[in-house]
Order: sequence, then C-alpha cells, then structure tokens
Amino acid sequence: MKKIKSRYEHIIILKHLLRWSLIAIPVAAIIGSVVALFLWLLETATSFRWAHPWLLFLLPIAGVIIYFSYKFSGKNAEAGNNLIIDEIHKPGGGIPFRMAPLVLITTVITHLFGGSAGREGTAIQIGGSIAGFFVKKFKLNKEDTRILLMMGIAAGFGSVFGVPLSGGIFALEVLTVGKITHKALLPCLIASVLADIACKSWGIHHTAYFITFKDTIVYTAKFIHFDLRLLLKVVMGGICFGLASYLFSELCHTIKNYSNKFIKTKWLIPVLGGCLIIVLTYILGTDSYLGLGVSNPDPNSVSILTCFKAGGAGYFSWFWKLLFTAITLSMGFKGGEVTPLFFIGAALGNAFAMITGAPVDLMAGLGFIAVFAGATNTPIACTLMGIELFGGEYALYYAVACFTAYYFSGHSGIYQSQRLAFSKLTAEEQRGAKDTLRELRKERLKGKKWKA
Repeated sequence: MKKIKSRYEHIIILKHLLRWSLIAIPVAAIIGSVVALFLWLLETATSFRWAHPWLLFLLPIAGVIIYFSYKFSGKNAEAGNNLIIDEIHKPGGGIPFRMAPLVLITTVITHLFGGSAGREGTAIQIGGSIAGFFVKKFKLNKEDTRILLMMGIAAGFGSVFGVPLSGGIFALEVLTVGKITHKALLPCLIASVLADIACKSWGIHHTAYFITFKDTIVYTAKFIHFDLRLLLKVVMGGICFGLASYLFSELCHTIKNYSNKFIKTKWLIPVLGGCLIIVLTYILGTDSYLGLGVSNPDPNSVSILTCFKAGGAGYFSWFWKLLFTAITLSMGFKGGEVTPLFFIGAALGNAFAMITGAPVDLMAGLGFIAVFAGATNTPIACTLMGIELFGGEYALYYAVACFTAYYFSGHSGIYQSQRLAFSKLTAEEQRGAKDTLRELRKERLKGKKWKA
C-alpha cells in the first residue's frame, strides 16, 4: 500500500474526486442521452405493436435478423452484461463500442415484434460500451478501467429506471455475491446521478408506482413499532420471491443450454423461440405477457400497473411472464431481464396477497423489488430502489423481503459471471475456480459437491 503523509490525505482525496467528477460529466451525459433515445424508441415500438398486433407473426423472422446481426457484427458483444462484469474483474480484452448500437437496435426489434424482454440489460451494455470507448481515449490503467466500467453500469442502470441512488449501489454490488467494494463509491454515484439528469433533460418520464396502503399497528409491546403479523407475511412472501428468482434463473440457463445442445442449425433457435411465443399467446388468449409488460391499453390485460390493484392479476400470471421471458431471452432475442422480473414479482405479490389477506399494493411492490434482488443478488440496491420508487415509509419491509429473497434464490443468478466472495450458507470466503456462478452451476449439474 502506498504510504501517504496524513497531512496530505484530504488533498489527495479531493483531487481524486475532482478527477472522477470531470471524467463522469461527458461519460454520463452521453450514456444518459443514448438511454433516453433508447427509451423513446422502445415506447414508439411498443405503441406501434399495440396498433398492429399482426407483427407478432413476424417474431421468428426478427429472431433470424438478430442472430445474423450478432454473427457478422457482434463477435464478443454477444456475451452482453457478462462480458462487462468479466472485464471489470480482469481488464484486458476491452468492451467493443459496437455493443451499444447493436444491442439498442436488436432490443427495439425484439419489442417491436412482441418478444418478452426488458431494458436494463440494454442500458447496462450501452453504459459499458460507451465507458469502454472512453477507457481507450483516456488510456487508463487497469484499476481506473475498472472504475470507469463500473461508472458505465451505474449510469446505464440509474438513468433507464430513474433511480440514481440504486444505480450507484447496483454497480458496486452486482459484481461479486456477498461483497461490495467501495473503491468506486462516489464515482458511480456521480455517474448515475448525472446520467439520470441527462436522460430526463430530454423529456423522458419514468412510470410512477404508488403504494397507498397505510399501516395500522396494534402494539403488542412498546418496543415493537411495526405490524408483527404483516412482517411474518413479508418473510413468507420473501421466500416465495426468492424461489421465483431461482426458477427464473435456472429456467433461462436450462433453455439456453438445451437449445444450443440439440439444435445444430443455430439460426433456427430464435425461429423456434418466436413460434413458441406465438403459440403460447394464442393458447392463453392474451398479449399481456409480450413486451415490457409495464402497461397495456387493453383494460382486461395484466400489467405491472394492474398488479398493484386487487384482482389485477391471476394466480399464475407471474409464471406465464416468467416462461415467456425465459423463452425470449434464452433463444436468441435481446433485451434485459429486470422489467420482466418486476412483472413476475408484482404479479406473484398480488397472488400472495389475495391468498393471505396481506395488502395487495404493498405485496406487489415488495415482489417488484425482491424477485429482482434474488435474481441479481443485489439486495441492498433493491432495498434502496424500493425507497426511490415507492417512498421510505415501509423501508423495513423492503429490506426484509429483499434480503430473504436473496438467500432463498440460492447460489444462482441471471449474471453467470458474478463472483462468489462468500457463500450464502457460511461466512467462509470462497477461493479457486468455483468463484463464478457459472462454474458453480456446472459443478452442481455434474453432481459434484462444493465447499459451502
């Protein structure tokens, strides 16, 4: 460790923050602006699909276009978010700049023709790609490269959802399960805040969600300032949310692995995936599970917004969205997982509330953030997201739901390049080749035991 005279410490800290603030301004401004363009294109594509439902029948063709776009232009950009996480852990190969336009265009194509996908993955790849471009321009060393790439993740995530605080923490927490590094704490927060400002300055508005439930507490003891029975329901809900996260992650990886194993002509994978989405849509008789799922012009449909109301979702709406999204993203289409995870969680929370008598909007909100927390192994960022989206009145319930879901999602996740610093079962630090979730899953499927 480099020795620093104590009297110069604060001057060095000030110089460090000023340097990264100056770097963050152009990086965040560009990322926020590109994310704004992406969100506008996404909204336009979704509205056009609603007006022309026959576009769904072209989804298999859209899948072929996406496949060949990556085959001839994508190269290592196909790895997506995992490539960015790998590059932060071991800088070397770099993030290709073509990742940003490629994922933006192919995600819009996915949504235009009815694929069930989200937007977070695209925003993170946009942020990582643009940050990677600046890494080359600034000729940064490996340590500074890591920080700038983390800033790219923070800027993309914070601006796409309008949650700058969560975006800054997410970029730090998502890299390693069980460990948060503080070396880029303020740079990530600055980048996330500036990107969010840049995005909103283009007139982009994010969906507003509300929890109108008001807690009436019957005190059983003077020192208990929350509804104990409701808290127990939140714990049970958190277990369900964690298991749903596990199911989603495992189903995505399973579909992808078996598709590539048994379908030798690779461009046929998205064709089959598109056909499955069409068939399922007509079997269920609804387009509720296509696209983002945030809202829908059909008053009889299920969406994230309707999940906050009693009767706004069926008991199995969460499962259908989970299945649609797993097929879409595992069989060659592009987009993120997070907004569908919001849908899955909100719909599961709605069903859980209807069964247990818990407040519907509260449980929908808890599912919204907790399923995401379990699937990405980021319970702290998701707790903060709950505060940013729904207000801080029920922060305790947010934390309990997210932390419980995190544990019950097991050693799985949608980002297979995540490192495992500490097991969820013990406090023992992990070492060796099993550091990534990808390696852990391989060993689990082979039936091997690994040190928990």
